[in-house]
Amino acid sequence: MKTLKPKTLKRVLNLWPPLWGAGIRVIELAEDWSFAKARLRKYWFNRNYVNTHYGGSLFSMTDPFYMLLLLHKMGRDYVVWDKKAEIKFIKPGRKDVFAEFKVTEHQVSDFKEQLKTQDKIEPVFEVDIMDTDGLLIAKVWKTIHISKKESKKQKAA
Repeated sequence: MKTLKPKTLKRVLNLWPPLWGAGIRVIELAEDWSFAKARLRKYWFNRNYVNTHYGGSLFSMTDPFYMLLLLHKMGRDYVVWDKKAEIKFIKPGRKDVFAEFKVTEHQVSDFKEQLKTQDKIEPVFEVDIMDTDGLLIAKVWKTIHISKKESKKQKAA
């Protein structure tokens, strides 16, 4: 599996129709895959009937990031995919909003340690969606599935 560099993936994500079409832009993707930041601008085409951010766009802006960061941080010996997501709307989003995603080295080493004795883990990450004034607009919980890949020897057995 060939992987993209963070700078290249950032460009790809910013052109990816589900994000681009919703007004979502990746504004930062760390070289070490430890951090990402996304912005959702409020446009006429992504607001709802009452002139606030469409809930689906708020949800979409958080969709791929933890899976992508962990996929790269965990390495090729692990399976990483989105398992579940939940959103709680706190206030109407009337301005541009932002979400930040962080994965620490401590978390990665802890996950790898857990997988020495467990078949899979499903950590939950909490994401705050904030507006330009620093007001909390929504909270998202992302459950990520992580497991060790089976070796070719294990598959053959």
